[in-house]
Amino acid sequence: MATENKAIQAVPPEASARAAAAQTIIAKVRALRDEVPDFTSAAFVGDGRLLAAAASVSPGFVERTNVAIANIPLLGREAVLDPAVSRDLMTFADAFAPLADELDALALYVRHSVASARHKAGSDALTTYALAQRLAKRSELAAELAPHVRDMRQALGRRRKAKQPVPADTPPTSSP
Repeated sequence: MATENKAIQAVPPEASARAAAAQTIIAKVRALRDEVPDFTSAAFVGDGRLLAAAASVSPGFVERTNVAIANIPLLGREAVLDPAVSRDLMTFADAFAPLADELDALALYVRHSVASARHKAGSDALTTYALAQRLAKRSELAAELAPHVRDMRQALGRRRKAKQPVPADTPPTSSP
C-alpha cells in the first residue's frame, strides 16, 4: 500500500465523475461479501455484543472441548458441532480476522482522505471569506462585496454568543 500523499488535482473532474467513481468502489466492496465464505451480518444493532462472550474463548479451550466431544459420547447432544466443523470455523476465523483488520484500516484511510479534502476546501473558503470581509470595509468595494459577505456569513452559520451581562456584586446577607 502506498503511503505517499497524492496531490489534489488542479483541474478537478466533474462532480458526477467523482460520484460515479465512489459508487463503483462501493459496488466492488459490497461484492466482496459474496467472496467471504459463511458471511453473516448482524440481525440488529448491538447483535455483536451477544456474540462477544462465546467468541472470545481461547482456541485452546475450543480444541479441548472438541477432543472431549470426540472421546466422551456422554457429551454428545442434538445440536453439538462435529469437531471437524468446529475446527474449520476456528480456521475460518483465524484466516479472515486479518481481512477485517485490513478493511478497518482502509475505512480509516478513506475517512482521513474525506476529512483532508473537506479541510482543504473549507480552509480555502474561510480564507476567501476573511479576505472578502476585509476588502468589504473599503468604501470603493463595499457595494460589490457586502452582499457576498452577507451570504457567506449566513451560509457559514456560525454565530457569536452574546455576552452575558455580569451580575452586580451583591453584598452577602447576614444570618440572624
